[in-house]
Amino acid sequence: RNGQLGIGQRMTVTLSCDHRVVDGATGAAFLQSFALMLRDPVSMLL
Repeated sequence: RNGQLGIGQRMTVTLSCDHRVVDGATGAAFLQSFALMLRDPVSMLL
């Protein structure tokens, strides 16, 4: 902010899948669910 460096939380995740087997929309939904679990790890236990 304002030209200052700061600490941020970022992580890049990629998914490679065979489109003959997995639809791209299914892969995108998986990555979205994965991101939600990383943000709130306790949700994996419920």
